Amino acid sequence: MTQPVFTILVAVYNAEHYLEKCLDSLLSQSLRDIQVVCIDDCSSDRSRDILRKYAEKDRRIETVFLTENHGQAFARNTGLKMARGRFITFVDSDDWLSADALEQAAGVFDTHEDTDCVLFRLRYVYPDESEKDYPMERFDVMSGKEAFEESLIWKIHGVYAVRADIHKAFPYDDSCRSCSDDNTTRMHYLKSREVRCCGGVYYYRQHRQSVTHVISVRRFDALPANESMKRQLMEQNTGDDILTMYENERWLNMIDMYGFYIAHRREFTKDDRKYALGIIRKTWEGIETDRLCGRNKKKLGFYPFAGMWPLFRLEEELYFALRALLGRNGKE
Repeated sequence: MTQPVFTILVAVYNAEHYLEKCLDSLLSQSLRDIQVVCIDDCSSDRSRDILRKYAEKDRRIETVFLTENHGQAFARNTGLKMARGRFITFVDSDDWLSADALEQAAGVFDTHEDTDCVLFRLRYVYPDESEKDYPMERFDVMSGKEAFEESLIWKIHGVYAVRADIHKAFPYDDSCRSCSDDNTTRMHYLKSREVRCCGGVYYYRQHRQSVTHVISVRRFDALPANESMKRQLMEQNTGDDILTMYENERWLNMIDMYGFYIAHRREFTKDDRKYALGIIRKTWEGIETDRLCGRNKKKLGFYPFAGMWPLFRLEEELYFALRALLGRNGKE
């Protein structure tokens, strides 16, 4: 069996309304030498029937049907074990690629031997069918470390193709049902020699019901996901400067999540509020405050008050109350 140029991982869960458009975009790629691994995460709609139909039509499509729902990262990792391509990417089952996307990415890999990750052009597609590019400045080349740093503040996105050896060494982080897959992207960037862009387009469908748009305690998964990322960085001996940079990012994320908690706690149940505060406190207790730079710990709302949780909570309540007040006054 010859090695395909690309393996595309497609995790599927109840995607019957979008799946055919996704698969059609893959089968119509100008680069024909591909392997499409579709992993159905125990769908309850017609997704499985659609996958079987497409697999019968085109042998480049391989299917796996999970008997329990485990989440996207687990599903992708199941497919990753089957990947034979020189390069690996993913396409969510409600998204699609431009016809030349994989050919464009392959061209960058083949032209630049030291390039390990290639970013697609990311285009948002909204429910009214309007479209908008992800706000990222095009760049020629970054080192892996530079790409890691830029990804922390979303100056670059996480929709890309990667050499198979890197992806198999660092499979998807499935420590959380949501958010932890960002860790995999960042580790891939960090382990890359070079990161570049291509002109192929990834069309990213925006849903109002997605985790990032819904008021839910699932949003707090971002904090244990951050903890998992830190643990991986330590295991890889990535260096003190990277750990310090990430600890500051983790600290700022925790404060943002405290603001989210304050803004929406009346919409949560009592158990949800307890759960959310427990995650925030665990993160607060685990922060290495010596790594925090001055601007991230020497002003109202950011002073750690290490070991004094009630005092830190009081500070956050005051800080976000003042922000809300100033915001209201600014609108008057």
